[in-house]
Amino acid sequence: MERSVPNYKRIFEDIISRKCPEKYELCAHLLNKSEISTMDVLKLNDIIFDKNRESESTNQKHKSYDTDTIHKILNYQKENNLSNVAVSKHFNLSRSTVSKWKKTFSSSAQNNFL
Repeated sequence: MERSVPNYKRIFEDIISRKCPEKYELCAHLLNKSEISTMDVLKLNDIIFDKNRESESTNQKHKSYDTDTIHKILNYQKENNLSNVAVSKHFNLSRSTVSKWKKTFSSSAQNNFL
């Protein structure tokens, strides 16, 4: 059974056209891609919904990351020599989440990514 993937392009185009049409130009380069990745979704969320909004903590409960995105975040941490605290602030994650990912993906499989 194939997993259904939301049509992020359509979702974000609808949100922009209804709520904030002035932000379309900021998002166009991501929306014009043939395939929108999880990292692109995070960037679009930051652009459209302003990264430092008050309700951020409640929205955190519903975030989900695929393995590829987790590896990209951990690579970003390594490439930029960031602590768990710094990377968690940058991607708006908890420190314990980053720590858990590092433990989970510290096997030999992660060495291929890092």
